[in-house]
Amino acid sequence: MNRHAHRLMHIHAHRRFFAALGLLLGLFALAPAANAASTSASTSAPKPAAKAAAKHRVVFQVNEDDSRKWNTVLANINNVQEELGRVEITVVAIGPGLGMLKADALTANGVQDAMAAGVRFVACGNTMKSLHLTKDDMIDGIDYARAGYVEIMRLQKLGHAYLRP
Repeated sequence: MNRHAHRLMHIHAHRRFFAALGLLLGLFALAPAANAASTSASTSAPKPAAKAAAKHRVVFQVNEDDSRKWNTVLANINNVQEELGRVEITVVAIGPGLGMLKADALTANGVQDAMAAGVRFVACGNTMKSLHLTKDDMIDGIDYARAGYVEIMRLQKLGHAYLRP
């Protein structure tokens, strides 16, 4: 086989490969839509709890020791709620950002106001352990996760948008 024929054969093989790859990727892209359509077709009526569920979900990551940043996060939460209405919001405080959730933080009142509006705040247990903090040091009513980054990953898997102001 001469060099030109070999090159043409090689080009055609690449074209077939990329055509097959494109078809395969297209099928994967359509699979979630088809699955959603079959799921919604098999459901007769929405459950009452589903009607009350938030249409939007967001997780904010806070990992800075800066009260101005913490106040910005609280303002962002307020803006999201005003714009979109009912939103499932979680704030995960990690590392130096854990100070936002301490009982003596400058933002403690703002955090408690946000909690009263349905915002969930989560403290990273690993950070608490490394800083020798206990639940008594923290704002009452917050939640705790063993690992803050794992909590963020879990929430993203459940459909939460990720924001880090």
